[in-house]
Amino acid sequence: MTTRILPAVGDADAARAVTTLIGQLPDAEPASPVADSTQLVDTLARLAAESLDELPEVVLVHERIGPVPALELIREVALRFPAVGVVLITADASPVLFSAAMDSGARGLVTLPLGYEELASRVQAAAQWSTGVRRHLGGGTEALTGPGGRVVTVSGAKGGVGTTVTAVHLALAARASGHTVALVDMDLQGGDVASYLDVQFRRSLADLAAVDDISPRVLQDAVFVHETGVSLLLAPAEGERAEEVTDRAARQIVSALRGRYEVVVIDCGTHLDGAGAAAVEMADTALLVTTPDVVAVRAAKRAVRMWDRLQVRKPEETTLLVNRHQRATEIQPPLVQKITGTRIAGVTVPAHFKELAAVVDAGRLHDLDARSTVKQALWALAGELGLVKAGVPAPRGKELVRGGERGALGLRRRGAGR
Repeated sequence: MTTRILPAVGDADAARAVTTLIGQLPDAEPASPVADSTQLVDTLARLAAESLDELPEVVLVHERIGPVPALELIREVALRFPAVGVVLITADASPVLFSAAMDSGARGLVTLPLGYEELASRVQAAAQWSTGVRRHLGGGTEALTGPGGRVVTVSGAKGGVGTTVTAVHLALAARASGHTVALVDMDLQGGDVASYLDVQFRRSLADLAAVDDISPRVLQDAVFVHETGVSLLLAPAEGERAEEVTDRAARQIVSALRGRYEVVVIDCGTHLDGAGAAAVEMADTALLVTTPDVVAVRAAKRAVRMWDRLQVRKPEETTLLVNRHQRATEIQPPLVQKITGTRIAGVTVPAHFKELAAVVDAGRLHDLDARSTVKQALWALAGELGLVKAGVPAPRGKELVRGGERGALGLRRRGAGR
């Protein structure tokens, strides 16, 4: 049986050495090495979207892979692609690291400098395990991305473009369709989710940041279940505690939420810190919100370029939402798409702030009238992003009539007089 092996090695010399040795293994089919964590996850996601059988049996992760630390990367791969056996390549063979690697989901550990016998043994064991898992799964498409839920981050090009309103209604739409939903306020110094939903809760992201192993019980104690059924994980009330939520803590928190909820919506605000960058990188969908004015579009372009430079997200993998859209404005979505190089959402949100004023002032954004054109647009966006189950009614006499491969939302009116 041929064993497909995908090396994830950042250093070019190390990558050549690993590839050369892999090529000597019996029945091995080495793939071209990937240079960083983002490329690895993207490659596996693309292969998984085609078929479970397209995924490699073994992934080799070098200890100096970046920008995501090796153990965190192994944890994410094991969670999202459970039919792939991951082997860590490291110079540290201590029992502590071995235990940490196994806890993260690795199927083996190979020490540097690489030896043929050890590498062959670990690869063979990981490949046999992978084959057994796939045989058990029967090649079913439900197993392609593991037990984890869908993560959507919502970021703002600048302040005041409607980031939090968008995040809240995406979560409400997903919950109304029957999903289990977590709404996370990762705008750590200026988060307003609690204010929009009239919530006072003493626990926050900062409390989870100090926990090394986030169990379901610990997570349950940290979230607040809103009257709508959405589970809220809020930003700390004291802004100075934001520094406690590191990128590593953010990765652990997002991974824990992905394993417990079907949909995780994260409000990242407008300021990119380590935690927000980690969330955007891990997200299945990264949504960037802008308004159709020169200042906001320039800010969106800056944000997209910065994400690309920091290897957080590629422009073509970012979805841009135009909020407060007007047909008469000179800046239309196609122009915004051309300027930013992103994908543009098929839905635009109209400039009808008067519909929101009363519920925003009352802290009852979840009470927004179903006849609101803003709500209709945001819930349609939730369908476009695949957050709404097919067959679930949308606001004001509209219903889902079909769902594409990515959960596209089709709408039609039930009656001309409604």
